[in-house]
Amino acid sequence: MDTNLEPIQDLPASRLGRWKALLKIAWPLIVANSFWNLQMTIDRLFLADYSTDAMGAAIAVMGIFWTPMALLQQTASYVTTFVAQYFGAKRNAMIGPAVWQAIYVSLSGGILFLGFIPLAKPIFALIGHPPTTQALEVDYFVAMCFSALPTAIVAAASGFFTGLGRTQVIMQINGVGLVANAVLDYAMILGKLGFPKMGIAGAGYATALATALAAVYGMWLVFREKNRHEYRLVSGWKWNTELMRRFIRFGVPAGAQWALEGLAFSVFLIFIGRMPNGSAALAASSIVVTIMMLSILPAMGVAQATSVLLAQFVGEKKHNDAERVVWAGWQVASLYILTIGITFFLFPSFYMDWFKNNENAALWAQVSAIVPYLLMFIALFTVTDSSNMIFSFSLKGAGDTKFVTIMAFVLPWPLMVAPTFFLIHLPGGLYLAWGAAALFSVTQATIFWRRFVGGSWKTMSVIG
Repeated sequence: MDTNLEPIQDLPASRLGRWKALLKIAWPLIVANSFWNLQMTIDRLFLADYSTDAMGAAIAVMGIFWTPMALLQQTASYVTTFVAQYFGAKRNAMIGPAVWQAIYVSLSGGILFLGFIPLAKPIFALIGHPPTTQALEVDYFVAMCFSALPTAIVAAASGFFTGLGRTQVIMQINGVGLVANAVLDYAMILGKLGFPKMGIAGAGYATALATALAAVYGMWLVFREKNRHEYRLVSGWKWNTELMRRFIRFGVPAGAQWALEGLAFSVFLIFIGRMPNGSAALAASSIVVTIMMLSILPAMGVAQATSVLLAQFVGEKKHNDAERVVWAGWQVASLYILTIGITFFLFPSFYMDWFKNNENAALWAQVSAIVPYLLMFIALFTVTDSSNMIFSFSLKGAGDTKFVTIMAFVLPWPLMVAPTFFLIHLPGGLYLAWGAAALFSVTQATIFWRRFVGGSWKTMSVIG
């Protein structure tokens, strides 16, 4: 692919033309996100085959793990905005130094992440799930901690290519992780290909090894000769205090949004696990969360592409084109997610059958009765969450990261988490809790939409 890229000079005047310009960048991200989510889904499917309890424990762990991981990963990933704005402003010599700041954040954060390992037992003891579930949670969490550093490195490498609009490369990086994870899951969870049967811990170590392979491949692509000179990827290796200060100023709030929302959602799932039918409620919620992630990540690809084009236009000082591309992104994401949401109502068995496990028939009977109703709430949640992503990614692409983070801190607790706590012992509490989650998503989408149409983002820039 030609490295002498140029930012989009003019956004097409027609709606269809704008959709095509957006999807040209978005479709590889959609595929790449689907690869990442498929990797998580493969974990769940192998674990469901191994044990329904292990599947439920895995989703509880991912909630806890994702809170600090999101802060690290999404902070490193915010290099996308720096690259896109520098690229739009035709300041290519600053792209390499920006990438190096993301690498330094990834390395330091990934090493510090290992400090969570000795805290695993007290963390999950505090959560209060049954002892057998706690043991599974600790094993999985410890294994997943080793994936933090390579995950952040993958985010930095992907951010470089995404910011340039070279999104097809992201498919290659995530594809390496997907294939490696599928093979290693089979081997390490179930004890195949000469590996011992490691169960839920095997799923975590498989993810760590697969992500490390993807990270090595991603960095090899970043530092290929054709990129090194154009973007100062070798000579720009030095620590840049002023650039790091701006990277932290904008990147940490962007990462904190994901961490805060992840924390709130984790506590939400913890409360669900404490309901009278906690094992069934948690397993059913695990299934619908996995389905939700599988369905929403293509919309995230559209949101990422929207953010990249907006950032490039902001770098070029073309704010009208930036605004028009956001509305194009919202239209495409909405059409897609509405279609998917309808299938949740019409074909719930299609989704449930992926996770069926006859080992514990009584537990599965409870789970299969719950899931169709939860999918109705998920349909509403995903529709509004796609708007959340379009507008929040766009705001962050301009540099409005503090507002997005404040909303992530303020909104989920009174709207979703606190109601769930008070619903734990009520009949039908599980369904009311997911109703509260849907209300949170609707409220957040409305606020981000209002912030975007207010236009304050047009005065912002991360590159000075």
